[in-house]
Amino acid sequence: MIKSAVNSTEKPTVDEQYMRIAIDQARIAEENGDVPIGAVIVHNNTIIAKAYNQREQLQDPTAHAEIIALTQAASALENWHLNDCTIYVTLEPCCMCAGALVEAELGKIGGIEENVPGVTRDDVKNNLTDPDQVAKSNCPG
Repeated sequence: MIKSAVNSTEKPTVDEQYMRIAIDQARIAEENGDVPIGAVIVHNNTIIAKAYNQREQLQDPTAHAEIIALTQAASALENWHLNDCTIYVTLEPCCMCAGALVEAELGKIGGIEENVPGVTRDDVKNNLTDPDQVAKSNCPG
């Protein structure tokens, strides 16, 4: 069962509110028998995409929360350049998703400044360059 890592005793920051929505998305993935990962993409303080892992549901190895959310966001903006967007993800992305986040030119990985639990830009870079992560994901290094 997924437990929220976001402090629930204080009024949540905006970043925490978006991360909670990503956690809710992860719960849907878990309920559907998939790895519990959720993602939310925000543009101008508006959620334009939210997704959860759907690999088992769709029998699609690329149906990761981040990939689905990126597709939704690009469709919503009618532009694949997401440099004015922030993504909130509940777990550091795999090599495939890290590469897609870089390609989408996202402006921010959610919660970095406020130290909200979740993924940081360094996590994304590490998954693309760390030999252990690359080997684990079978991505060429």
